[in-house]
Amino acid sequence: MQTVFNRIESSRRPEEAVYDETVLAGDGWMHQLRPGQVLRIVDLEGNQAADTIFYDADNPEDHYSAVATIAAQGNVYLTAGSVLRAESGKPLVEIVADTCGRHDTVGGSCSAQSNTVRYAHEKLHMHNCRDTFMLQLSKQQDVRYTKRDLAPNVNFFMNVPLSEDGGLTFADGISSPGTYVELKAIAHTMVLISNCPQLNNPCNAYNPTPVRVLIWNQ
Repeated sequence: MQTVFNRIESSRRPEEAVYDETVLAGDGWMHQLRPGQVLRIVDLEGNQAADTIFYDADNPEDHYSAVATIAAQGNVYLTAGSVLRAESGKPLVEIVADTCGRHDTVGGSCSAQSNTVRYAHEKLHMHNCRDTFMLQLSKQQDVRYTKRDLAPNVNFFMNVPLSEDGGLTFADGISSPGTYVELKAIAHTMVLISNCPQLNNPCNAYNPTPVRVLIWNQ
């Protein structure tokens, strides 16, 4: 599998966005994108991890698939030019601009259970991305989104190098303040973000910070 970095800057201007919101550390965000719309996620202070799941908004059971995406592109990381695919193989979004250059899609999201396994039993109570995902899903009036739809996610801006034996290493982040990734919707897509509250590993320098989300119509 390739591990290339592909950095491309965007010409889109924030003042022309049709949507602009700051998502605080530990908070969630869920929003639909129409085909052609562009979502930018900005790492405002650097080293933050934005855990993100994508769904076919017309058929939520067909959610983002790390396996289908990795197999189609022949690259274990996501970067500019990556097409993120659903379980069916359907293209959902494409990364059209990226100033970070590499994003993780195999490390998964933190949960109460994983915190106890990775760190210590007394970490069970700590805020985690899985709980944020479930809270956002519970707020949806669309009953098609349920707990069972917690699919494998993308960790934008997170640095998870693969070891020679195929293991994962959660390392210091590689993004700097203002780093962003832009995704253009190919299909009608629902986006679910948990702005990671993790305090136990160096993915966000042990200091969770806000991200900014902007949307353009094209």
